Amino acid sequence: MVSNKSLPLIETVGKYYETLDSKNDHEDLYRELTRFTNWCGPQRSVEDLTPPEIGDYAEQVGGTGTSPQAAERLQIVRTFLRYARKSGFITTNLAIHVRTRKARSRIKGAQVRDANKAIELTPEGHESLTEELEKLKGERAPLAVQIRKAAADKDVRENAPLEAAREQLGLVESRIATIEETLKDAVIIEAGVQTDVLKVKLGARVSMKDLDTGRESTYMVVSPSEANPLEGKISDASPLGKAFVGRSEGQEVEVQTPRGKTRLRILAISG
Repeated sequence: MVSNKSLPLIETVGKYYETLDSKNDHEDLYRELTRFTNWCGPQRSVEDLTPPEIGDYAEQVGGTGTSPQAAERLQIVRTFLRYARKSGFITTNLAIHVRTRKARSRIKGAQVRDANKAIELTPEGHESLTEELEKLKGERAPLAVQIRKAAADKDVRENAPLEAAREQLGLVESRIATIEETLKDAVIIEAGVQTDVLKVKLGARVSMKDLDTGRESTYMVVSPSEANPLEGKISDASPLGKAFVGRSEGQEVEVQTPRGKTRLRILAISG
């Protein structure tokens, strides 16, 4: 079998995707291999992966125990590495190093996610992210085909189309993982204002007046993941957003801006 020692990890994963049955749901597989690829480095030569690295990743996934979720995630990586060896992309049997280990007092590079922290999204923001996710998933297969066709060029060192396709697939997979993590922990807020007293909260549209210049503007207060100043959407974590949240119509706030402190009056609040 022909060796593919210079093949990047992300392209090897792309070739693996092409072997999967398109009729089945592979969402968990895509998500886990994206994590694995980003952790190792998308452009790393797959042949350069080492047993200690694989062991460290398995330890990181295992966390403090042997949960079913950890076992399922590691099985996905193990199956992929078996495919890579069988197909000649790697010569070392890395799959045997994918095992759940007992927790250590110190785990190098481990990051603990706050499972109790929900991400609040407006209905509009949730719908927008869901649509973007579906669009990005539809780009996976075409990009994998582009990579395969571009890789057929023998002179891969000067193969601009190949590099561009690899980079694009990496960006797509990274964005998919980010959106899926956001939606998994998302809580949709149903209203932008409180029913008893009109006070600004996530999802509210706030009309305000700059008391120094007389300029009037309207903003929508959203979560950091939805923020887009060009569309008039400000994060509730931004200085302006923090100043608005919890305030009611007619109140004045003072915000620190690049040009100094600015005094604003809330003219109206709507959902």
